[in-house]
Amino acid sequence: MKNVNFRKVAVIGCGFVGSASAFALMQSGLFTEMVLIDANKTKAEGEALDISHGLPFAKPMKIWAGGYDDVGDAGIIIVTAGAGQKPGETRLDLVKKNVAIFKSIIPEISKRNRDAIMLIVANPVDILTYAAAKLSGYPESRVIGTGTVLDTARLKYLLGQHLAVDPRAVHAFIIGEHGDSEIVAWSCANVSGVPLNDFCEMRGHYDHTEAMRRIAEDVKNSAYEIIEKKNATYYGIAMSVKRVCEAIVRNEESILPVSSVRHGEYGVEDVALSLPAIVGKDGVETSVPLNLSYRETEELKKSADTLKAVIDTIF
Repeated sequence: MKNVNFRKVAVIGCGFVGSASAFALMQSGLFTEMVLIDANKTKAEGEALDISHGLPFAKPMKIWAGGYDDVGDAGIIIVTAGAGQKPGETRLDLVKKNVAIFKSIIPEISKRNRDAIMLIVANPVDILTYAAAKLSGYPESRVIGTGTVLDTARLKYLLGQHLAVDPRAVHAFIIGEHGDSEIVAWSCANVSGVPLNDFCEMRGHYDHTEAMRRIAEDVKNSAYEIIEKKNATYYGIAMSVKRVCEAIVRNEESILPVSSVRHGEYGVEDVALSLPAIVGKDGVETSVPLNLSYRETEELKKSADTLKAVIDTIF
């Protein structure tokens, strides 16, 4: 990837998610250049100007509104463009609208840049990650969806609240679809190496089945609740975008539950969904196997089948 600059990022789509992500990235100090691209050029210009006014309190950076020609040397291209999720609408309801948008965006990117890592954020993120991989012709390891990075953060936050412990000490993953068929990998969850149920009992919680059911439902319904209250979610996903970019730019080889096209893990074939993976400068290096229970494995296959059924209507 000699032709790209990993200190330069392009953000395509300047709606709530794109602009919040750009703001988080400006504060991160990861990049020296950031170009914002939107079908509404004036909107992109306004966001670039507004975010730039915070630079005296951050690291030096060039931020501007541009076009597709400006993505040619970007090391990371973040795609947030797409129709937003409306109250009462599932992420999968967005499929046809947003795949059509991707059919116009992704070829424009791949014509100009063959060496970047493409980070897909728009929903339904798993379907669109698969679409971006097919439409771009990029190596599948370099087309990454934010997947269940945010869902996993929500899980850690809620478990931290439940146990009155720092959520950063909670080690647990949401896997599968970023959506209604997502799975909590309870069998692998722990708090600083202590099995989750043991830690719960240490904190005075004994009704594990009910607590797990409630927390899993709260995680799954978080986006719906936020959308009902404020019409969109954007801060949490913006922080998730920043976290994935950190792993790439710093070559951290961090383990994150990103979405990418899978071949064979747990019987899942030719579908993009989230599993823990080592993420670094080349994108997804390898998947990290989890010791899932039989039930969790079967639920993961069902989640994959849900996504596969949608993919089959598009490709």
